[in-house]
Amino acid sequence: MKELFRTTDPTLIPFATAMLRAEDIECFDLDVHMSILEGSIGIMPRRLMVADRDYFQASAILRDNEIDISEKP
Repeated sequence: MKELFRTTDPTLIPFATAMLRAEDIECFDLDVHMSILEGSIGIMPRRLMVADRDYFQASAILRDNEIDISEKP
């Protein structure tokens, strides 16, 4: 699995997930339950992962929809 991007924006992961699943690309959201540890203040970024074989197509879809995936901490 490869990481597409990570973000603290709570709306970006569901938006990107919907776009990718519409193109039949399965994706997986990591760190969803970290808010339990952080107290729901949104400081822990969530990651969106895809299979290695889908990474190129998924990153192109997100770039075409103006989602910046270049930011890596």
